[in-house]
Amino acid sequence: MANRFANCCGWLQSAGFSLAGRKRRAESRRGTHECVRHNRLVWGLLACVLSAHAASYYVTISGLGGEPDYDQRFKMWAEDIDGSIKKAGGNAITLVAPNREQIRARLDELARTAKPDDALVLMLIGHGSYDGVDYKFNIPGPDITAAELAAALDRIPATRQCVVVMTSSSGGAIAALRKEGRVVIASTKTGTEKNASMFARYWAEALRDPAADTDKNEAVTALEAFLFAQHKVTEFFDSEKRLATEHAVLEDTGKGEGERTPSLENGEGKLAGSFTVVRLGANAAAARDPAKRELLARKEALEQAIDKLKYDKAALAAAEYKRQLSGLLLELARTQEALDKP
Repeated sequence: MANRFANCCGWLQSAGFSLAGRKRRAESRRGTHECVRHNRLVWGLLACVLSAHAASYYVTISGLGGEPDYDQRFKMWAEDIDGSIKKAGGNAITLVAPNREQIRARLDELARTAKPDDALVLMLIGHGSYDGVDYKFNIPGPDITAAELAAALDRIPATRQCVVVMTSSSGGAIAALRKEGRVVIASTKTGTEKNASMFARYWAEALRDPAADTDKNEAVTALEAFLFAQHKVTEFFDSEKRLATEHAVLEDTGKGEGERTPSLENGEGKLAGSFTVVRLGANAAAARDPAKRELLARKEALEQAIDKLKYDKAALAAAEYKRQLSGLLLELARTQEALDKP
């Protein structure tokens, strides 16, 4: 949805439009001709947003624990995630200790049903291994490699994807999984961090704890969940007075190695910051209400466009940035007002 919205905005700008403020200001400063151009912009903007009837699919997989304690732990975290997503109205499925054929079958099913505007979140919990060449996710029977997962994901039409690999040695999966339009999160920075990972525990917490929603818009993005879980992992090792054995990283440019601190400077985090993983509160209620889903889609697309504009601020003249931001904020306020109506 965000990609479509961004493309629409880009087309409108290339056609000579700008997201100006109110119609009254356009009439007073630019006359009737500018007013017509503004109206065309607004209708084009809303048409782009309203056409984004995208679905989100969630697949959570808990792998082989190797011993009862880990089996139970991985299953518990996976079910925690599953519950949060379903509570928010998400289309979720959880696989507990599946074999390679069962994983492939589920992803092949999504390849047949998902559409280009849809989003996919794949979450892996368990143990992993890395031999310097291939990352493998430990499951009953033959393990599945990152390359095999990447090939299956590439066949799924959903252009917005988020893969969260919450295992030991998960940093070794980044090179195979990274792709333009895909957020990749790994609980270890390299394939050589081989201790059992705690990241999944706190990722699950991020999807139900309002504290993870740092901008308080009742939606937790991939970036917000990553930063929340990363901070909690650090706190855990500090409180236990232990040397940290995992260092989570994020890659969403399609070409990086993963960053612990995504920022404007290193170029990481832009896509993750606009990728909603789970909705909270009123947004979750709206997602479950057929009468409000379209308005919610519009609100989220506008919020993502505002985030994108802020990210690109340095490339715009100050006056142009202000005009575009004012127009988007005005539409967001109108949309929120409509959502708040009983």
